[in-house]
Amino acid sequence: MSGGIESIFNPSAIAVVGATNRPGSVGLAVFSNLIHGGYQGIIYPVNPKARSVQGVKAYPTVSDVPDDIDLAAIVVPAEQVAAMVAECARKKAKGVIVITAGFKEVGGRGIQLERELKEMAKEHGVRLVGPNCLGVINTHPQVQMNASFARIMPRPGRIGFISQSGALCTAVLDYAAGRNIGFSKFISFGNKADVDEIDLLRYLKDDPETDVILMYVEDISRGREFLEIARQITWEAGKPTLVVKSGRSAEGAKAAASHTGSLAGSDATYDAIFFQGGVQRVETIDELFDTAIAFARQPMPKGNRVAIVTNAGGPGILATDAAIRYGLTLAALSESTKERLGKHLPPTASLNNPVDVIGDATHERYEAAIREVLQDDGVDGAIVILTPQAMTDIRETAEIVPRVAKDTDKPVLCSFMGIVDVSEGVRYLEREGIPNYSFPEAAARAMAAMVRFYRRRLPRNRDFVHFEVDNEEATRIIEERLAGKDRRYMGEKEANEILHCYGFPLLPSRLVNDPGELAAAVREVGAPVAMKIVSPDIVHKFDVGGVRLKIKSVDEARRTYDEIMESVLRHNSAARIHGILVEAMARGGLEVILGATRDPKFGPLCMFGLGGTFVEAMRDVTFRIAPMWESSAENMISSIKAYRVLRGIRGTPPSDIKAIKDCMLRLSQLVTDHPEIAELDINPLIVYPEGEGCVVADSRMVLVRPQNGEQARQRARQWAASGEW
Repeated sequence: MSGGIESIFNPSAIAVVGATNRPGSVGLAVFSNLIHGGYQGIIYPVNPKARSVQGVKAYPTVSDVPDDIDLAAIVVPAEQVAAMVAECARKKAKGVIVITAGFKEVGGRGIQLERELKEMAKEHGVRLVGPNCLGVINTHPQVQMNASFARIMPRPGRIGFISQSGALCTAVLDYAAGRNIGFSKFISFGNKADVDEIDLLRYLKDDPETDVILMYVEDISRGREFLEIARQITWEAGKPTLVVKSGRSAEGAKAAASHTGSLAGSDATYDAIFFQGGVQRVETIDELFDTAIAFARQPMPKGNRVAIVTNAGGPGILATDAAIRYGLTLAALSESTKERLGKHLPPTASLNNPVDVIGDATHERYEAAIREVLQDDGVDGAIVILTPQAMTDIRETAEIVPRVAKDTDKPVLCSFMGIVDVSEGVRYLEREGIPNYSFPEAAARAMAAMVRFYRRRLPRNRDFVHFEVDNEEATRIIEERLAGKDRRYMGEKEANEILHCYGFPLLPSRLVNDPGELAAAVREVGAPVAMKIVSPDIVHKFDVGGVRLKIKSVDEARRTYDEIMESVLRHNSAARIHGILVEAMARGGLEVILGATRDPKFGPLCMFGLGGTFVEAMRDVTFRIAPMWESSAENMISSIKAYRVLRGIRGTPPSDIKAIKDCMLRLSQLVTDHPEIAELDINPLIVYPEGEGCVVADSRMVLVRPQNGEQARQRARQWAASGEW
C-alpha cells in the first residue's frame, strides 16, 4: 500500500470534504491553505450546501466530482467520516487525511467510531492519516501542498517533521518561521488509526528532499518495527533522526520481584530503543531545532575536537564548560597554527584554544582566526562567538563566516550573543546556512549531537552472537517449574539451573535440608562458604537474616544453620522453606548487576549497572532491547557512570570487561529464547581483574506463562538464524 502513502504527499487532485465559506471553520482553513499555499494540482471542494467555496465550484458529494481524486482531506462530523472514506475510495482515492476530532481521544462512542474508521480504510485499501490531526504539508515546489488548518505555510527546507500532537505543530510552525527554518514534509498524524510513525519514517527514509527527521511522539505502536526502520535510516540512509518523547516523569512505583523490574519503566524502554536505533532523544522543542539546523546546514564533524573563537573571555569559558559537559574535547592547536595566529592577532590575544581575538576585534581579525583554526588538522569543528561591543562590526563579521566555511568540510556554528544588536548579522548567517545560537552552550550541545551521530555510524560490531547452549534442558526446567501455575518465583538454586544451561559462570553449591548434611556439603563445596535460605516466600533474603557469609568450619555452619532458620521464621512464620544453599564464597571483586524484564509492548529488556544491595538507590543502570548486537553490549557497559571504576582507578586493575560482555550477550539470548522469563536478576555478578573472568554470586527469576509463548520462541529462532530483525 505504498501507493497510498505517495498519494498523501504527492497528489494530483485533492477533494476537501467539508470545505466551507464559514469564517473560522476548519473546512475553510484547509481549503484556503491549499489555494493560497500554491498547490500545483486540482482542488475540489465538497459541500452539499454550497455552490462554491472561495470562488471554486463545489460538489454536493465526492461522487459528483467529475474526475478521479488521489487524496481526500476530510473535515465532517465524526459519525460521517467512515462513510466518506468509503465514498472517496470509490473515486479512486488512495489516501485520506481525517482532520476531524471526536474519536478515541474522547473515549466512549469515539472509540467505536475509530474502530469502524480503521476497518473501513483497511477494507477499501486506503491509507489514512489521523483522525484528530492538523494535516499534512509538502513544500516541494512542484507540489506546494498545505493540506492542514495551520496558519503558516512553512518555507522549503531539508527537515522532515512528524508529530502526534496537532496543537504542538501549530506552535512549531510559528517557532520555525521565526528562526527561518524550512521543512521538506510536515505531518501531524494524530490518533494513528492507520498511518503511524513507522509508516512515515519509512517514507522519509527514501524521500530525496529530506536530510534530517524530527519527531514528537507520545508513544510508539510497533516497537520492533520502529527499531528496524530507525536502524535503516541511521546506518543505510545516513539521515539523523531526533525525537522528543513526552512522558519522562515516573509513573507509580511498580511492584516487582527483581531490582530490574523495579528500575525498568516505559521511559527506560524508550531510551533503549532510541539508542539502539541510532535516534537521538532531546529534552525540548528548542533543543530539537537547535540540533536539527546544525545537521541540516553543516557538514558532519569527523571527531569531537572543537576550536572556539571568541571576542570575550567569559563566553569562551562558558562554551568550553559546555563542550566538555556534552562530551567534546577542546582541540590542542599546533604550534604552527599558533604561530600563524600570532601574525594576525594583537599581543593581548590568546593564541590557545579558546582563541580570544579581544573585544575590539574587526571582521578581518575574526576571519584570520577562524581560517587558521579550521586549517589545523587537530580541529574537527569550530564555534564562533561574538558579543556585540561598541567597536564590533557585526554585519561584516557575519559575512566572513560563510566565506571561510565554504573552503572547509568542517562544521562551523556561531553564537552571536543577544537578540537586538546582532539581529542583522544573525539574519545574514541564517540565509547563508550558518546556524546561530543566542548563547554558546546551545552551540556546543548541537556540535556534540553531530559528533554522536557521526560516531554511531562508524563501523562497529553489529552482529548477533549465538552461543551453543542447552536450550532443550532450559525449556524442560521452565515447563516443569510452571506446571499448573501461571507465575512462579525462583530463587538462586532454581534460577542457577537455567543459567547453567546458558553457560554462565556459577559457584559450586549444594542444597542442604538437614544439619546432618552440612559436613559433606562444606567438604564438597570447600570452605569458606556462604549459606542462604531457599524459600519461594522469601524474595529479599538479606532483609530477613537469610544470608550468612564467610563460614569457615562445619561447627560454624551448624550454628549458622540454626540462626538462619530462627531469623527467617521469626520474620515469616508461614514461609515454605526448601532448605539452605551452601555455596562457595566468591573471592572479592567488583560487584555489578545484570538483569532482564519484559516490556508488554517491546519484549525483553536487559539491564546492566553497578551492583549490590543499593542498586535501586544508586540507579546507575542502563537498558537495551534484546536480542542485542555485540556493540550494544559494549555500549551498555561503557555508558554507566561507574565505567571509570571498571576501567581501573587509583591503582586498582581494570576489570574483565570482556567477561561482562559475554554474560550480557548470554543474558540477551536467554531472555529472547524464553518468553516465560518475566524478570531476572544476577546481583551481584562479581567481576575480577582483566583476564580473570567473573562469577554469579546470587540470582533470582520470575517465570510467567505467556499467551503467545510459542510465537515468541519462533521469532527468536528466526532472529538467531538470520542475524537481523
